[in-house]
Amino acid sequence: MPNYPNPFNASTTIRYNLTTSSSVKLDIYDILGRKVQTLFEGDQNAGMHTVLFNAEGFSSGVYFYRLTTEGYEQTEKMILLK
Repeated sequence: MPNYPNPFNASTTIRYNLTTSSSVKLDIYDILGRKVQTLFEGDQNAGMHTVLFNAEGFSSGVYFYRLTTEGYEQTEKMILLK
């Protein structure tokens, strides 16, 4: 699911649904592809999950979040406007 709000100022919510229990990693990348933060890394049960990205110390611009689970990977774009 896309993050909301997007564009955002200071924080945005990232939601995702796991169909089975899985090892999960949720990373934030800048426009140059550099990882700037890991929001979550660990095992999670099946179901809906919500993670808050607080970008208080980040500059305005385009960022990406990448959700990686066992056998699945998705990247979404988000825009930080201050």
